[in-house]
Amino acid sequence: MRFKNRITEMLGVDYPIVQAPMGWIARAQLASAVSNAGGLGIIETSSGELDAIRGEIRKMRELTTKPFGVNIAQAFVRDPNIVQFVIDQGVKFVTTSAGDPAKYCRDLKAAGLIVFHVVPTLKAALKAVEAGVDGLVVEGAEGGGFKNPQPVSTMVLLPLVREKTNVPIIAAGGITDGRTMAAAFALGAEGVQMGTRMVSATESPVHQNWKNAIIEAEETGTVFLNQFSRPALRALRTQKTARLERELVPDYQGPPVMGEFANAKALYFGGDMEASIALSGQVAGRIDSIKPVKQIIRETVDEFYATVQGLASKYAA
Repeated sequence: MRFKNRITEMLGVDYPIVQAPMGWIARAQLASAVSNAGGLGIIETSSGELDAIRGEIRKMRELTTKPFGVNIAQAFVRDPNIVQFVIDQGVKFVTTSAGDPAKYCRDLKAAGLIVFHVVPTLKAALKAVEAGVDGLVVEGAEGGGFKNPQPVSTMVLLPLVREKTNVPIIAAGGITDGRTMAAAFALGAEGVQMGTRMVSATESPVHQNWKNAIIEAEETGTVFLNQFSRPALRALRTQKTARLERELVPDYQGPPVMGEFANAKALYFGGDMEASIALSGQVAGRIDSIKPVKQIIRETVDEFYATVQGLASKYAA
């Protein structure tokens, strides 16, 4: 069954399921699989490797005729011409994150792009709406990756932002299947974003060791690091991150957490789980198998409808 709401109409997709723009991971191999399955693949720029990203976007057009988007993670922008770079790629949808929503919104929209901004608080959401964004990615603290140091769960944040804004919302953080998608819709979302679920997918380019670590993780298998500084982040619990969890306190004088990403590719693609930090959300504790993206999206949509219909038949008068 094809969805029809503001998100699907804006993005031109069959299903309002978006793949998170994870650095080095969110490239053509994974993103094209998401788009081909009826969702929206997103290409990252947070790695800063814009020449490589340009090539990945060319690959996307070889691998899919479906819509896809690009993310601008503002805290990691190295090229002052990043807006023009994104415009030149010919995409129609962009998410901005990790920075002031007003910084790029006007120029992106003037070029005809649809702009959603990622927000971790109500204050950030209101600021983004004031800046003129077309929609929001409302991201709860249970999600993986870089976070606000003052974490708010999706269950609290999503309905709060829905009550105070009228723009379309994509929910992120804790979304991994049809039940969590249905819960997000009940709280006010019109779309969902999946990160950790997509990291574990067959088409994800990360090493099998990382995928296995997600499958083996318990619900308590992540750590929230750097909470008293910026950026905070959520990652899988390993020997390294368990040590950092203890050391990264206000009076800690060791190396900043971002320095731990110097050897990121040794973990991402080499499989050394102690070489860097494996950014992952708490839903790792609910993921128990590696599946192709098409199957993930199909099962999510089927379970979404079954959940909604089951609740209606059980509780509606």
